[in-house]
Amino acid sequence: MTNLVDIGVNLMSPAFDRDRDAVLAGAQAAGVKTLIITGSSIAGSAAALAFAQTHPNCKATVGIHPHHAKDWDAAAKVQLQEMVSPEPSATPMAALSAAIGECGLDYNRNFSPPQAQRKCFEDQLALAAQLKKPVFLHERDAFEDFLTILKQYRAHLPGAVVHCFTGGMAELEAWLALDCYIGITGWICDERRGAHLIPLLQHIPAERLLLETDAPYLLPRNMPRSIKGKSGRNEPCFLPHIAAFIAEILGKTAEQLAAETSANAARLFNLS
Repeated sequence: MTNLVDIGVNLMSPAFDRDRDAVLAGAQAAGVKTLIITGSSIAGSAAALAFAQTHPNCKATVGIHPHHAKDWDAAAKVQLQEMVSPEPSATPMAALSAAIGECGLDYNRNFSPPQAQRKCFEDQLALAAQLKKPVFLHERDAFEDFLTILKQYRAHLPGAVVHCFTGGMAELEAWLALDCYIGITGWICDERRGAHLIPLLQHIPAERLLLETDAPYLLPRNMPRSIKGKSGRNEPCFLPHIAAFIAEILGKTAEQLAAETSANAARLFNLS
């Protein structure tokens, strides 16, 4: 399988500090042609952009994860805007920003107060609408608030993906009604908590499906130990395994699914 796009890789995670370039090379060798590196803080987003600047097969999302919403203030807003602004005065790395995010709401852990999360989320959606940038979205245990906020901005956004979708039919229908893309990870390969996603795949239009590893998290449980090793670390080179598993469920060839999802990613993130 060739020419896959991994739309969600936490490549700036400390888990990759010792071998980041080797991980990228492994992904390329496995047929994962493009990585979208997830930005989840100001510092993390800046690091992702800097890495993408010297690695032509990478782009980055730029944003504040709800866990870090407590750090959102006027200064952070200015910094974020500078990283994605198309204005000539902005950083030259702005062209490497594929989307605003990872942004959203996470009431499962509430590392930031819900009120701070909502403010941070709304401000990022407003910025994305202003700059005509797609958004890379995170929602966990916050469906109603998330839906209410997203509805206010969706018509003004060029595109949106609900990253690492793990919800049920009601959530899926809501996101599809808002013309969102759906990101599926190796969570679907986990028979303990991801099996409910298998029948839902049939309800995701081919033109709305995207693939991601969320590496170094969510190592596919059904991958042979001889492939995944003993580290427990997920890597973008494992995306073909996830793609093959999904292709079999959908009755497609791995090559067909790769072509479809890569075209979707190119359309959403304006990849050349």
